[in-house]
Amino acid sequence: MITTTLFPGRYIQGYGAVKRLGPEVARLGKSAFLIGSNTVFRQILPAFWEELDGCARVVTAKFSGECCDDEIDRLVKLADKAGGEVVIGMGGGKVMDTAKAVAHLSKRYLVIVPTIAASDAPCSAVSVIYTPDGVYNRPMPHPRNPDAVIVDTKIIADAPVRFLVAGMGDALSTWFEAESCRNKSVANMSFTGDTGAMTAYALAHLCYRTVIEYGLVARMACESHSVVPALERVVEANTLLSGLGFESCGLAGAHGIQIGFTALKETEDYLHGEIVAFGTQASLFLTGRNKETIDEVYSFCESVGLPTTLAGIGLPEISDADLDKVAGVIVDKDNPVHNESMPVTRDSVLAAIRLADHYGKSRKSSHNVGPGKA
Repeated sequence: MITTTLFPGRYIQGYGAVKRLGPEVARLGKSAFLIGSNTVFRQILPAFWEELDGCARVVTAKFSGECCDDEIDRLVKLADKAGGEVVIGMGGGKVMDTAKAVAHLSKRYLVIVPTIAASDAPCSAVSVIYTPDGVYNRPMPHPRNPDAVIVDTKIIADAPVRFLVAGMGDALSTWFEAESCRNKSVANMSFTGDTGAMTAYALAHLCYRTVIEYGLVARMACESHSVVPALERVVEANTLLSGLGFESCGLAGAHGIQIGFTALKETEDYLHGEIVAFGTQASLFLTGRNKETIDEVYSFCESVGLPTTLAGIGLPEISDADLDKVAGVIVDKDNPVHNESMPVTRDSVLAAIRLADHYGKSRKSSHNVGPGKA
């Protein structure tokens, strides 16, 4: 059997790590095209621009706000006009995904600098493409992962805490989905038909244990804008461990259920990881996990402020028709929920979602829970 495991070229993390951007760009080329959000140009770039510009010639472009084909085409033309060997993506998930696509289509090296730790997107070799109106369109796979990922934990600590917590929700699912994919010998996201190596599954498990053990302290550190070891560990779990885990092991029930809930307009204001967290809880019932594991997951989510009920993702009074609509998307033949080891049906999905919501409500009524969206 052949296995394939995917990694970024380099992963650099720590307080002040953004100062490594210039040397990393210089390692890859003499000039770069930087795509950034408004926040990047307003609050982050001015602090180290001279140092960056001293290492390489840099041309900048502001991201329009949506990772769509029109925006990608616009930025590819600007990159080609600017010249240079490197694309830099600095910002949140959609900025990073756009930069990945621009680097791929313009045949340039890629350096990713996330300004939030809300998902495991920075290290992956895929972009999620939307329509100009923000409706999900398709995934766009790329032939290689970013050449470098630079995560400055001071920047992460100064970002709104909701993003860090959402990243924990995304990371929470990684081990459960990896284990399901391993049990079923599901091909990972390398597009080779291979499964991941034992390294990938070990890192997925480390991801889970890290957020469980350090998540609450990391949340408090972010609230106080403090970079401490717990925050460093959770940022690494959210970004590197979860990224390696999902891409090299595969997705399953948690993300499959999350995809279903994106069919409802009421969930639009909720972050990816927030919905994935509830998807993880429902997947535990779907797959017959024991009560000890279920309670560990619910307790963690309650402590850091992740949703544990449908109300927590904007659906306090969901109708049977809407719930059936969600289930229909989940059981679609291309949904990763079918990477679970047992057959998944509309009825089994509905039962798991209803029970996850009921379990969360019962825990909420029986004792006070932590901050946030339970």
